[in-house]
Order: sequence, then C-alpha cells, then structure tokens
Amino acid sequence: MAALPILSETLTLLAAALLILAAGCDILTRLIPNAIPAALALLGLSLRLLDGSWPWALLAGGIVFGLCLLCWLRGWMGGGDVKLLGACALLVPPLSVFPMITAVGMAGGVLAFLYLAARRVVPRPVPLPSGLRPNGFLGRALRAERWRLSRGVALPYAVAIAIGSLASFP
Repeated sequence: MAALPILSETLTLLAAALLILAAGCDILTRLIPNAIPAALALLGLSLRLLDGSWPWALLAGGIVFGLCLLCWLRGWMGGGDVKLLGACALLVPPLSVFPMITAVGMAGGVLAFLYLAARRVVPRPVPLPSGLRPNGFLGRALRAERWRLSRGVALPYAVAIAIGSLASFP
C-alpha cells in the first residue's frame, strides 16, 4: 500500500504539467489540443479509482461538462474550455468540485481584469513593412497577443481553469 501515495502524487504532478501545457497552448494559439483534456480525464479517473470516489466523480464531472456544454451552445465558452473544465472536475475529489469551480471563476475574473487593463496600456501593433516579421518565437507571440488585445479577442480561459484547478488539488 506504500505505492498508492507515490502513484497518486505522480498522477497529480502529471496533471499539473498538462494543465500548464493547456494554459500555454491557449495563450499562444487560443486552442487546446483534444489530447490534453482526454489525458487529464484519464488521470482524474485514475486518481478517483485510487481513492474509491469514482462513481461520484463521474457524476460530478458529467454535470460540470453538461453545464459547460450548455454555455458553449450559448456562445459563452469555447469548446476547448468545456472539455478542459469537465476533465478537471475529475481531477479533484467530488466534494472539491464546487470549490474548484469557484476558484476557476475567481481566477477568470482576475484574468479578465488584467486583460481589460492591458487593453488600455498596451499599444496597438503597427503594420510592419512587407517581408518583416518579429524575430523569434517570443517576439511573434507577443505581437500576436498585442493584436488580440487591440481587437478584444476572447481570453485564454484555460489559464483560469489551470489556476483554479491547481489551487484545488489536495
């Protein structure tokens, strides 16, 4: 039985790494690869199998996914965020799902405030002469983010989902 805590900690660390990867992908591309929520759901289900709460975790995850799906149908959420949040509901014990959703909402509020403030501070990108591009990956990523800020493009909400989920890990 000594292997169970080590296995649980390993699965939790893998989930944390995947959440950070999802946030990074969302910042850079505003897309979350389907493999990330799928892997998180498997990790979460494995964790819930280890602690015996898997039936309730599946119920809670299904409810979260269903409610998020309704938000997606209304245009309030992106599809990647729906899948990611549904998978994250499996990562925490069932009784921690509501506090996790609350933490995600609070992180989302802070993220929205930062983006609204950045829209006032960050200058709009100026058109570059033909053939010129910013140097390096980071330069291109920052220019793309400036463009998104200037046009009010959707937030990278996977950042809030990752922060709220990580804050809720046992």
